[in-house]
Amino acid sequence: MTVTHDLSILSLISQASVLVQLVMALLASLSLVSWYWIFRKAFQIRQARAQTDEFERDFWSGGDLNTLYESAGRHQSEGMERIFEAGYREFTKLRGKGHDHGATLDGARRAMRATYQREIDDLEAHLAFLASVGSVSPYIGLLGTVWGIMNSFRGLSSVGAATLAQVAPGIAEALVATAIGLFAAIPAVVAYNRFAHDIDRLGIRFESFMEEFSNILQRNLR
Repeated sequence: MTVTHDLSILSLISQASVLVQLVMALLASLSLVSWYWIFRKAFQIRQARAQTDEFERDFWSGGDLNTLYESAGRHQSEGMERIFEAGYREFTKLRGKGHDHGATLDGARRAMRATYQREIDDLEAHLAFLASVGSVSPYIGLLGTVWGIMNSFRGLSSVGAATLAQVAPGIAEALVATAIGLFAAIPAVVAYNRFAHDIDRLGIRFESFMEEFSNILQRNLR
C-alpha cells in the first residue's frame, strides 16, 4: 500500500513541529510589519521629494524672502522649506538684535543644520528595522529548517529502511521556514537600499540649498 502525503504549503505548515511553526509565525509577522513600513516610507519619501521640488521652484523664482517666509508659516512646512524657515527666522531675529554679521550668519547656519538633522532623522526612521529584517530573517528561517530536518531524521531512527516518501514531507516542512525567511528578507533589503539612496539624494539637495541660502543671506548683510 502506497502512503501519500499532502505537500501543499498550508498542509506543510500545519504539520510542522511547534518550534518550526513559531519560527514561521515570527517571520510572517516581521514580513507584515516590514511591508507596512515599506509602503509608509515610500509614500513619505515621495512626498518629501515632491515638496522639495515645489519649494525649490518657488524659492528660485526670484520672489521676496519675507513673502516666502510668511507663506511657509501659513501651513505645515517640511523638508527644505522647514530648513529655510528655521534659517531665515534665526537670521531676522539676530539681525534685529544688532548682532555682528558673522554671528548672525553663523546663527542662521546652526539653525538650518539642526533642522536639517531632524528632517534626515525623520526620513531615516525605521530604516534600521528594515535592515535588521533583511539581515536576520534568513537566519531565523534557517533555524527552523535545521530544527525541522533534525526532527525528520530523528523520526526515521525507528524505521528499518528509510525511503524518499518518508523523508520528503519532513524536509519539505523544514524548507518552508527558509522560504518564508527569504520572502521576508528580500523585499526588506531591496527597500532599505532604495530608501537609503533616495534619502542620501535628498540630503545632498538639502545641504546644497543651505550653502546657497547662506550665500544669499551673506549678501543681504552687506
